[in-house]
Amino acid sequence: MMLPRAIAPALAGLAMLALAGPATAQDAAGDPAAGQRVFNQCRACHVVENNGRNGVGPNLHTVFGRRAASIENFRYSANLRTLGEQGHVWNADNLRAYLRNPKDVAPQGIMSFPGLRNEQQINDVIAYLRSQAG
Repeated sequence: MMLPRAIAPALAGLAMLALAGPATAQDAAGDPAAGQRVFNQCRACHVVENNGRNGVGPNLHTVFGRRAASIENFRYSANLRTLGEQGHVWNADNLRAYLRNPKDVAPQGIMSFPGLRNEQQINDVIAYLRSQAG
C-alpha cells in the first residue's frame, strides 16, 4: 500500500519515537545533582538543611508533604498563611506550579523570585528537594 507523501514522514517520526522507548523515571523526575546546581540561585534566601536556619525564606528541608506556611516563627505572607489554612500541602505538582511562577500560586506573596522558565530545571529542582527530604 502506498502512503501519501505528507503522511510517510509523520509515520516515520512516530516509528522512531516508538523505537526510542518510554522516558526513564529519572527523565520524568529530574536529576537531583543538576537540581542542586539550579537551587544555588535560591540559596540567597533558602537553605535545605536538617535543623537549618530560616533565612529571608523558610528552610526547605522536608518541604514535601509539608503544609504551606507551617514553620513556626517564620513570617509568611498573608497569602501563604491562607493557603496553609486551606490545607495546601507541598507536593511535586504544587511545587512545579510555584517554581514556574510563584505569583500564580500566591498572587500577593512576598517572594521576589520570578520563577523558572525551563521545565527541565524545574524537574531537577524538584528532584533535588525530594532528595533532601531527610
